[in-house]
Amino acid sequence: MCGSCEATLTLPSAPESVQATKIHSGFSAPVQRALSPVGVYLQHYVRRDDSFSDHLKSHADHTAAAAAAHAAANLSLGDDEDEEEDEELLSLDPKEWKQQDHYAVLGLSKLRYRATLDDVIKAHRKKVLRHHPDKKAAQGHLNDDRFFKCIQKAFEILTDPVKRRQWDSVDPEISTSIPSAKDKGNFFATYGPVFEREARFSTKQPVPQLGDENAERDAVESFYEFWFNFDSWRSFEYLDKESADDGSNRDNKRWIEGKNKKERANRKKEDIQRLQSLVDNAFKIDPRMIRFKEEDKKKRNSKRNAREEEERKAAEAKKLAEEEEKKRAAQKEADEEEAKKQRQANHKLLKKEQRNLKLLFKAANYFAAGETATAAEISSASEKLDKIIAAKKDLDALVAVRTEIEAAHAAGNGLATVDEIVSKL
Repeated sequence: MCGSCEATLTLPSAPESVQATKIHSGFSAPVQRALSPVGVYLQHYVRRDDSFSDHLKSHADHTAAAAAAHAAANLSLGDDEDEEEDEELLSLDPKEWKQQDHYAVLGLSKLRYRATLDDVIKAHRKKVLRHHPDKKAAQGHLNDDRFFKCIQKAFEILTDPVKRRQWDSVDPEISTSIPSAKDKGNFFATYGPVFEREARFSTKQPVPQLGDENAERDAVESFYEFWFNFDSWRSFEYLDKESADDGSNRDNKRWIEGKNKKERANRKKEDIQRLQSLVDNAFKIDPRMIRFKEEDKKKRNSKRNAREEEERKAAEAKKLAEEEEKKRAAQKEADEEEAKKQRQANHKLLKKEQRNLKLLFKAANYFAAGETATAAEISSASEKLDKIIAAKKDLDALVAVRTEIEAAHAAGNGLATVDEIVSKL
């Protein structure tokens, strides 16, 4: 079908009820527009009328090709990196998704567990552009969506951290074999890649590398200490043969769960034993460990003497430290006692200065206007005195206030000075 179609539409005459309707403006000029044959209703029509599919194909091919070219321009994975899709891959049954190679489905067979999330997303976009059911329908394959479902399932697995770990744990394309302790050849060339392969299962990252013949002793010992205590996240849920959700009743569901759990535990136990054998074999024939043991044997006596000397020095250092700690404790106690005495002395001086200030107020006749202070004047002056005492907790500050009031009283303006001091509190 062409990209646009010419259609002549004849409008029915207006009802009689609108004959008197006033027209404020004329009709706009006709405009030719291109309509694209798209939408779910058109697809339903195509499925019913096979003769229409050929008519639609040329336009759909052009549109799909343009969309694919636009999307491909945004991908960092070039066409030269695409993996070949053989007939066996394209004929996968989406119902048997557990049997499919999810990395191969997305074209990531070479990267596998090394593929980043960005790699997975880009690969998925490229596959969708190539195998989307709408594009297949445009090419005449209306019900060919099996491989697209496999793509979506692979994307679901590889973008979910938990599901991807479960798949990576049992990826059949990654070898689980380990070298034998009797294997000849270069130790590092044989064992290095194996340890690097198994390191991806470690819950602790980064994982120390095997190194080479010139590695320092600390690095070698740290390597084996890490692997002898290797904590693996590898799990085997992906290999569950039956789903507990498929149980017809609760007892059957419980039986299936128990069966799967037991099989997972057995596989986990076998994997732990496999890793333990790998580390044991490497430890036995590692040329560096053999050399270290020989050196240890030669230096055993000297190390014993050095150890005893270190223990003696440590004992002396501990004794000196204990004595020094006792001295510091005694000095601290003396300083606290001295500080306590000083606080008590300052408290006594502060109380004395407060009494002197009270006596000053009394000697000044509470700064009354007449010769005899009234009850109101005494009460007011006492209230001001209490405020000053409550605010001035520092001895020097209280002495300065008393001295200032004495000088003001001698000059005849004691009450004004007291009011000013109170206003600033």
